[in-house]
Parts: sequence; structure tokens; C-alpha cells
Amino acid sequence: MRASGSSNSKVARRCPLSRVTGLPPGDALDLGCGNGGDALWLARRGWHVTAVDISAVAVERLAGLARSHGLGDRLTSVQHDLAVQHDLHGSFPQGEFDLICAHYLHTPFDLDRATVLRRAAHALRVGGQLLVVDHGSTAPWSWNQDPDVHYPTPVEVAAGTDLDPATWTVERAESPRRIATGPDGRTAEVTDHVLLIRRGRR
Repeated sequence: MRASGSSNSKVARRCPLSRVTGLPPGDALDLGCGNGGDALWLARRGWHVTAVDISAVAVERLAGLARSHGLGDRLTSVQHDLAVQHDLHGSFPQGEFDLICAHYLHTPFDLDRATVLRRAAHALRVGGQLLVVDHGSTAPWSWNQDPDVHYPTPVEVAAGTDLDPATWTVERAESPRRIATGPDGRTAEVTDHVLLIRRGRR
């Protein structure tokens, strides 16, 4: 569900999971894996990763990359259509996870992100973390240059999930800036919206 790009991890460049989560390797779920950079990054560090995307081409390509890097036993890529509202529970990956990533989970399809993120939070084990990274500004090379576009803040995204604060804790809700490089080599300062939620109990 992310735009195509390099298989190098966005997480490794922008928001290292080893520092953000403080979790030992366990079971991870990558929602909207795209070209699989984040999933591969996690698998290389000992995580068992389930990577899902709406694109069959993306998941097949990632499976091939995992095998070629000797990570086939730690990374499973599966096609899921998270935008199918009437079958969200059927289309959402089964199981419980220590870490769930939703990085730049944007799609031209009708996706109820709040419902997907709420479902993800419920799929966390106790102590598990949900990491959501979204765009917080418009890059000069973005296809959407609408000056009135609204990028929901991490606080707004957290509120939209309607999670019980007695069970889930917002550990990080920040808007860091970074220098990004566009497809034509141009650089610009952009903002990311970072939300980290931890499950404290059942």
C-alpha cells in the first residue's frame, strides 16, 4: 500500500526500530509492506515477520527477495486487502504480534485506517507495540500539491483508534523533521508523524 521505491528500509534511515521500540526480536507484522524494506530490515535482526500488502506483485517480489537474502524462514509475505470493510477480520492477518508497523499506510482505495489500526492494536501481545509513521508535510515532488491538504497529527490518529487508555498507552506522538531525497535527486526538509502505542494488558 506504499508507493514503490527502494527495498532499503525506510525505518533504518528515518526511525530505527531498535531505538524506537526497545523490544527484543519476536513476531512482527508489517502492514502495507510495499517493496519490503522494513520487513527485510526486521528479519535481518532476528524478527519473524509477516508482511502484507494489497499487491500480489509486491508480496511475490518480497518473497523472492527474502529467499535470495537467506531470510525465507523468517519472513512470510501475504496478500491482504485491508480496504475490504465488510471482511476486515477475515482479511486482517491472524495471530498475535510483539510489533506491528504501519508506515506510510496510504492507498487510493477506500481504506478506513482507524479501523485497521484499532484491529492492529488488538492483535498486539501484552507489552507489544504499534508503530505508525505517516507523512506530516508535502514534499516538492509529491503528486498531491493541494495547499489545503490536512495531515492528521499523531494525537489525532491515536484519538481516531478509540482505544481504551487503561489497556493501551501512547508512548510517543511526535512530528520530527528530516531531509528527504526525491526520485529526481532533489532534497527537501519534510515532516513525519510518528505514533507509538504500547499494549499494557488484555
